Amino acid sequence: MSSQPTFVLVHGAFANSFSFAPLQAELGLLGHRSVAVDLPGHGFGATYTRAYQAPQDPEGLATAPGAIKGVTLADNAAHLIGVLERAKRNGPVILVSHSRGGITATAAANARPDLIDRIVYVSAWCPVALDVNDYYAEPEMATVDVASLGLAAAGNPAELGLLRVNFRTADPAALAAFRAAFLADGTDEELLTFLNTFQPDENLDVGTSADRAQAATWGTIPKTYVRLADDASMPLPLQDRLIREGDALTPDNPYDVRTLPGSHLKWLVDPAPAARVLSELAQLTDPSARP
Repeated sequence: MSSQPTFVLVHGAFANSFSFAPLQAELGLLGHRSVAVDLPGHGFGATYTRAYQAPQDPEGLATAPGAIKGVTLADNAAHLIGVLERAKRNGPVILVSHSRGGITATAAANARPDLIDRIVYVSAWCPVALDVNDYYAEPEMATVDVASLGLAAAGNPAELGLLRVNFRTADPAALAAFRAAFLADGTDEELLTFLNTFQPDENLDVGTSADRAQAATWGTIPKTYVRLADDASMPLPLQDRLIREGDALTPDNPYDVRTLPGSHLKWLVDPAPAARVLSELAQLTDPSARP
């Protein structure tokens, strides 16, 4: 068994393992092993209907079934745990999550803390005091324009059993909303490239109070929160609140906090700074140092 940690990377909503390719290249060049996970219904398991192709069929897109229907947070966590079990055979594991992927990472950490030597949230959800959806009514999320992000929504989630967004839209207002929320510091070309790595469907289940971070399990894992200073979709006040709540839950095991400049997606478009931070964390990973 190697003492070199394996980074296990968990994507956010509508994303997949593909978005981690540039980061994995940087990590590899720094000498690190990494595995990018596709959660159920993501990556090559995603649904891309003919209605999503060009020329698009808006009516068909709004009604076509999607493979991710019925996928639950428990399904995501079980899949991730399977990956963690395999990675752990090779040595220490550093679990890195982004955005909505933090919900799955937290659920896996609640269930199997023995598989994780450090957990890293990069502007990611780690609910402690509230359920995820309830945070949207809090002051820290007041600057997030949810309505504008819904301009490209397709279909009725209640009828489809999933969330669907037309990321291939040419609507200037919708594209402007995506840019403001996700990549305000990127170019138009970078935004469109990233949108074309997204998939149109996402599952509905973000968990309940039972899936919040648990002190007895999640709380035993050394943890890092990487703040994204210019993130508009998960504003810095929310990131800081999640850090405070995590520290209050496990005061003897507080977050190691790092900060990177940039928007929600910039760290993936320009991954070298993030790779350097993760490389530093690899040097800190010591399975015998767990509290």
